[in-house]
Amino acid sequence: MPENFDTDILVIGGGINGVGIARDAAGRGFRVTLCEQNDLASGTSSASTKLVHGGLRYLEHYAFKLVRAALSEREVLMTAAPHIITPLRFILPHSPGGRPGWLIRLGLFLYDHLGTREKLPGSGNLTLTNSDLGAALNPELKTASYYSDCWVDDSRLVVLNARDAASRGAKILTRTACTSASARDDGNGWDIRLRDTVTGAESVLRAKIVVNAAGPWAEGCLSNVIGEARVTPMRLVKGSHIVVPKMFEHDSAYIFQNPDRRIVFAIPYEGDYTMIGTTDEDFTGDLGNVSPSQEEIDYLCATSNRFFERRITSEDIVWRFAGVRPLLANGAGSAKEATRGYRLDIQNIAGNSVLMSVLGGKITTYRKLAEQAVDQLVRICGRNDEPWTASVPLPGGDIPSGDLKAFMHKKKRAYDWLPGRVVERYVRSYGSEIDKLVGPAEGLDDMGMDFGGGLYEREVQYLINVEWAAKAEDVLWRRTKLGVTGGEAIHEKLNAWFNAGADDEILNAQGDCNEAV
Repeated sequence: MPENFDTDILVIGGGINGVGIARDAAGRGFRVTLCEQNDLASGTSSASTKLVHGGLRYLEHYAFKLVRAALSEREVLMTAAPHIITPLRFILPHSPGGRPGWLIRLGLFLYDHLGTREKLPGSGNLTLTNSDLGAALNPELKTASYYSDCWVDDSRLVVLNARDAASRGAKILTRTACTSASARDDGNGWDIRLRDTVTGAESVLRAKIVVNAAGPWAEGCLSNVIGEARVTPMRLVKGSHIVVPKMFEHDSAYIFQNPDRRIVFAIPYEGDYTMIGTTDEDFTGDLGNVSPSQEEIDYLCATSNRFFERRITSEDIVWRFAGVRPLLANGAGSAKEATRGYRLDIQNIAGNSVLMSVLGGKITTYRKLAEQAVDQLVRICGRNDEPWTASVPLPGGDIPSGDLKAFMHKKKRAYDWLPGRVVERYVRSYGSEIDKLVGPAEGLDDMGMDFGGGLYEREVQYLINVEWAAKAEDVLWRRTKLGVTGGEAIHEKLNAWFNAGADDEILNAQGDCNEAV
């Protein structure tokens, strides 16, 4: 990490909003530096329900503007990243104590027509009896409605935005904490202190503008890091999920209505599993140590048992995770009613030291949030750079005609020496960049060490050199989902590889990562 350098914009936070802003700003010619105290997407942005969706349930709270914007963004994001964002049909069983039929029909009509919908099919009704879609459900459930949204690999969405930002000149500094940001005495920009959280090395830089995109840490950042800033209270809401062996055989998802009017999703996950979530629980604990409570786990198991014929307990869980959503404190009575909207809060400190804080938001609207944020920064700086991200694919997203199935078939033929499931995962993770990952390899012997579960050394090295991975957990839980599917052996073998490898070599690769991109 360089000891001294200047930057137009310092972005604090390597979650989806931070990398989205860094990408947009770098593409408009700003000099951008982003610092993240841990790994990219190590917080909320890898602990979502993994959906790009309009938010059907938000219609109940009359959040029509939010839903319209999110529905329109589905189409934009599907085009930008068809490898990691794919259509998903949702089945909504009509259950006793659920919302009345007329309300569901009205909600789905609005959902179909509020925003742009060109690629996804519309909603409708179906019979569950004698249907594959009803085979795994409680037989008392006879009918259902259906609609479409999208599944997204949330942590890879973050990494791809960071990669695109770096390719346009942004400096992405992972495992680098901003320890202080002080408005300069002359009122012109900021003096920044950074600390490498691995080595402890400190550095300084001067930034014209600071963007606080620290997600659930944003309020603490205003209180403890950024001098003289006005603190805006946030409402922190925890959402928890469980992953169990798959509960049904088809590739649609379910959305269940609980008697308490909460909704819970059951979503196909990595072929052999089902992900069930989420909860809404106010959070006041340590943001560095977030996990599902036993009460939340019991709630999700009870919901599953209410709708599925096969019963589960906590012993069936193969993975559990939780994330804290930073929501606007709008006075909503319960956590589930708190708005998923966002606000861009701008402060001028000590004259002309500009601070922008990103408050709230959701993964579906991150690109629009970033565009609006950079639009404001453009005006503040007296520039006239135009928005551009709506029509430019993310790395790997330039699939011919957006036809992932045809592209998959082509790559399976090209790499017929690789196991079919490995090629499928490569295509769904790296898209058109699969060739860069495989490189000159012509057989399994060229892929390096086999860690098991379809993970080879060539991919690990690629993730270190190009995607800022520095630990086994970065590879297994964020760059891939092999932490769930690979078994215990892959964890042990990969951890041993990282521990045996020269730490200095990995750190040097991290330093070169921006250039490699």
